[in-house]
Amino acid sequence: MKYPCLVPRRLCKTDISLSFDREGLNEYGEPLEPIQYSGKCNYQDKARTVLTAEKKLIKITGTALFCGDICPELPVISGGEAVIFGVKRRIEQGTKARNSDGSVNYTEVQLI
Repeated sequence: MKYPCLVPRRLCKTDISLSFDREGLNEYGEPLEPIQYSGKCNYQDKARTVLTAEKKLIKITGTALFCGDICPELPVISGGEAVIFGVKRRIEQGTKARNSDGSVNYTEVQLI
């Protein structure tokens, strides 16, 4: 069964470049190269302050939404960097929203 994407491609108009961190080492003991992605997203700005357990303030500055799985090589997105509107931001969290058959409906990346 084909599921409609909850983030339609026609709404993805903002250019973004992402670099996803990978865990582990290569055969020479060096960190694995990050996975690169460049494309269009639906970007929403927001400013929110959160008080963590270490009493550290984090401002979530935006959310990038993509139709489908933009990084099928990784089971989960746990970190990396993004360049959007010419500004470099850190990936705080990534979410792959799955359909009932296990396929990825859309990907959400929160940036700080």
